[in-house]
Amino acid sequence: MMISRILCVVSIAFVSAGFLWADEPPSKPIAKEGKLLLSDDFSSGKVGEGRKGDDTWMALIPGFSIEDGVLKAWQGRDDHGAVGRTYLPMKDVIVEFRFRLEGTKNFNCVFDDQNYKGSHAGHIARVAFAPTQIRLGDDREGIMKNEIFEMRRDPEKKTEANQLLEGRGQTVKIPVEQEKWYTARITILGDEMQLALGGNLIGYLKSPGLAHPTKTSFHFTVNGDHALFDDVKIWEAVAP
Repeated sequence: MMISRILCVVSIAFVSAGFLWADEPPSKPIAKEGKLLLSDDFSSGKVGEGRKGDDTWMALIPGFSIEDGVLKAWQGRDDHGAVGRTYLPMKDVIVEFRFRLEGTKNFNCVFDDQNYKGSHAGHIARVAFAPTQIRLGDDREGIMKNEIFEMRRDPEKKTEANQLLEGRGQTVKIPVEQEKWYTARITILGDEMQLALGGNLIGYLKSPGLAHPTKTSFHFTVNGDHALFDDVKIWEAVAP
């Protein structure tokens, strides 16, 4: 009887903390590279403004520039992080890039569908990098879903909204150092998302919004001081 009570208490504690019992995450990549959709080493080119011109990268919110063979980003407005976007239709996808923190405290990699109206700004999925953790998120059915987004702005409904977020994100506690180059690889296949850092699989999320059939763009959002990006590659993802 005592053992049963202990197990019950432990189970409740895990659920309350946002952890749910689930199958072990895959120990191998969930997809392999298909058709190459984009490859940019930033050895040339420039960043466009808005959606004007034929530039690969557009600075919807400043600032972004291509300097010394890298994409350089910094927050140029007080009310929102810098947004540098490439417009590219995709569904199942692998995105690989190198990054280096040069003062910024966090940045996001975001997949959007500009035609989808069920989430704030058409956000579908993201990976958020911070100095002590990385978070994988289902935006469409999670924090950016219209109903949840509005509830979280109401202090009286925020607790209820947070309960609806269970299973819509995964946080990995891992240090991300300043002034050090890292290679990140994000894979989305169906309703699964996987993250590798430095060739090591470190994060996995299974959530229904990830399977959204049309992702029309990918962008970096950078908050605060500078971050550098290089060697961005995007492939179609196919089952292994």
